[in-house]
Amino acid sequence: MLLDLAARRRVLFLGGKGGVGKTSLASATALAQARAGRRVLVVSTDPAHNLGHLWQRTVGDDVVRLAGPFDGAGGAQGGVVDGVEIDPARTAAAHLAAVRRTLHRLTPEHLSREVDRHLDLARDAPGTHEAAVLERIATAVEDGLADHDLVVFDTAPSGHTARLLALPETMGAWTDGLLRRRERSERLGAAARVLGGQGEAEARRDSEIRHVLTERRDRFARLREVITDPDRTAFVAVLAAERLPVLETIGLCRQLEELGVPVGGLVVNKRSPADAGDLLAARRAQESAHLRTLRDALGHLPADEVPLLADDVVGAAALERVAAHL
Repeated sequence: MLLDLAARRRVLFLGGKGGVGKTSLASATALAQARAGRRVLVVSTDPAHNLGHLWQRTVGDDVVRLAGPFDGAGGAQGGVVDGVEIDPARTAAAHLAAVRRTLHRLTPEHLSREVDRHLDLARDAPGTHEAAVLERIATAVEDGLADHDLVVFDTAPSGHTARLLALPETMGAWTDGLLRRRERSERLGAAARVLGGQGEAEARRDSEIRHVLTERRDRFARLREVITDPDRTAFVAVLAAERLPVLETIGLCRQLEELGVPVGGLVVNKRSPADAGDLLAARRAQESAHLRTLRDALGHLPADEVPLLADDVVGAAALERVAAHL
């Protein structure tokens, strides 16, 4: 299911509870698609980054080559896997620095200290990191789709991911509100200019503020359009066959469906074998009971099962073994 889904999409999100193997599955999918001749970008938004450890490479906030180029199926050439890890703290700091520069340029000099004070307070305010990461994801989607055939997101644990995917609409509405206030301000400014109370510098400032806000709103709108388009995007929930991951997956998929994010399927990872001793056989039976709960709630979604592997998943050879089970 997962590899077929990836072959027919441009953007793929893998999400689920922490520790269920999202990074391994995202990377295995990317490698399989690269070997088929596609250019793939893997983007990690999880603060507990494992992408570099898995690929045995240094991966940071800039795109690096992880594998390839490969000769693809049917003579296709140039399949590669690139990777990037979005650092929330660094992303938030860069975002606030850019806002600071813009505000210092657009506000009167006597308000500079007030601008700095507000931005210093905003650094640790609730939502600051999420808003910054959302802008970075929007950029990753736009740049990734321009330079790659497929963008695979290895996302943060379920609750964080659901909040993040709800943000484009929220942030777009918030920015629309700011724009409406700017429109009222500009109308007052135009009246002030007629009366001689506002100069051309202030008019240019108002125009630039409106441009910045409009650009931000449009970026969120484009992201929202991509992540809700079932022809381009799919979300795949990754889970272990245990009680809490199953319940969390059911809740996550329902949240995503309410948000209009197309859920393409499920991957049950690290499934215990039935023929490797009494302990693992008993565990598999317990897993099967939990999976019946999953099917009762989400039986309309296709599912892959990946067995518990004896070795750690590290390096390209291990990723290919994972991909063979998809």
